[in-house]
Amino acid sequence: MERVFTYDTTLRDGGQCEGINFSLEDKLLVARRLDAFGIDYIEGGFPASNPKDIAFFEELRREPLAHARLAAFGNTCKKGVAACEDAGLADLVASGAAAATIVGKTWDAQVTRALQTTLEENLRMIADSVAFLKAAGLEVIFDAEHFFDGWRSDAGYALACIRAAHEAGADCITLCETNGGMLPFDIEEIAGAAVAALPGQQFGIHCHNDSGCAVANSLAAVRVGIRQVQGTIGGIGERVGNTDLATVIADLELKMGMEAVGGASLRDLTAVSHFVAEVAGVSVPAHYPYVGRSAFAHKGGLHASAIARFPEAYEHISPERVGNASHMVVSELAGKASLLQKASLLGFDLTASDVDVQAILDDIKAREAKGYTYEVADGSLALLIMRHLDTYRPAFTLESWRVIVDDREDVGALAKDAASEATIKIHVGDERLVTTGEGTGPVGALDNALRMAITEFYPEVADMELVDFKVRLPDESQGTGAVTRVTITTADRQGQFGTIGVSENILEACWNALVESIEYGLIRQRQ
Repeated sequence: MERVFTYDTTLRDGGQCEGINFSLEDKLLVARRLDAFGIDYIEGGFPASNPKDIAFFEELRREPLAHARLAAFGNTCKKGVAACEDAGLADLVASGAAAATIVGKTWDAQVTRALQTTLEENLRMIADSVAFLKAAGLEVIFDAEHFFDGWRSDAGYALACIRAAHEAGADCITLCETNGGMLPFDIEEIAGAAVAALPGQQFGIHCHNDSGCAVANSLAAVRVGIRQVQGTIGGIGERVGNTDLATVIADLELKMGMEAVGGASLRDLTAVSHFVAEVAGVSVPAHYPYVGRSAFAHKGGLHASAIARFPEAYEHISPERVGNASHMVVSELAGKASLLQKASLLGFDLTASDVDVQAILDDIKAREAKGYTYEVADGSLALLIMRHLDTYRPAFTLESWRVIVDDREDVGALAKDAASEATIKIHVGDERLVTTGEGTGPVGALDNALRMAITEFYPEVADMELVDFKVRLPDESQGTGAVTRVTITTADRQGQFGTIGVSENILEACWNALVESIEYGLIRQRQ
């Protein structure tokens, strides 16, 4: 099978999507999940643009990715500045990333109007920057910005730009369809001409989805010899988004006979897509290709009666190949195999017990209908399974809790001077404990109060740290009466895990997620 390399820019281009803001922990979670999935390149962002990205690159220097090459993103050197004296290029070298992706102009109008420099100086900037980074030992990917618009405006100059990168030693030249307005036959014609002009040069493609054709355009580029595809999981990105890398991967492997991540990893496609969406605070659309909940759903009539006898009539692939499952909208056919596999990963052999697996599935479905999701909440899923196995023993029981938030208006409405105080009353065995904790926010105050109460009995909590929490409204149409979903990420010596709480009261949802994080963390450490 011919190889196509995958380049994920979820953490940079995807983070530019309106409404999405990745925290440091989010970026690390996504990077490691994509690395385990088999993505070849993971773009981490601008390595010195802000404290979060600085910390991200530092963390991955300490604990490098296992498979993927980390790419630092930047620009060519500034006009009139030698590459060896350009601060942005120096940051790319200092980042510790194995690859540097630099963007340069290839549209003559962009050069003269946006950069306000000459066409000759732009060529110098491209060549000088690529050569400098290559001399520093980095793999260099040159992103030819607005290449297709540039080709239509002045094909000779657009070609001169990528030739400058080629002659300077660029490992890969990515043709960027920056405006997102091209159609597949445009891409095939122009990309084919570029590939033919520079034989032996590796090319990539980077498309935006403004015309709804980003995936089709990327596949058209592969048809003419491009062997690296850039995109984001779920297609998130500026305006209407980027190429959905998940769909491209499935199409390459299942429709075009090429290898992107390999068949074994492909079965993880649905889980990866939902994981990234949950971390980003969005939902995978139900009708999304391959990975949507309804991608292989069948409802009543002819489809429902025929699917059991001849699934190929209404399923273009076997859903298991991408980790999804068929289901009837009315009967909701089960996914026992998926649950058994997930339970095994969490340390439970449900096949060796007399537990009713269908009852667990029904419980999960009932909870999901109320707003729960277990995609990034392994801790809560493990506790749910333990309750069905009758092996769950709570570390403590709640009598009551209360949170007070105090904000002083005298320093202004925009000041961040609010403080929270939480009082909890719990029982550990025969002991009744009452403690008060303080924090900037109510979750921190509850966490501090709970730890103060139980540390004497469970000193292991000192090795557990709440590193992130998210709040979502699964049904925003309900306004202030909407159910709130809270997801907490906790770190311990073994890694990280998630727990979830759901309630119409946001603080109750926070408390439930927090309690499950402590409970599951204690169980993990005992194991």
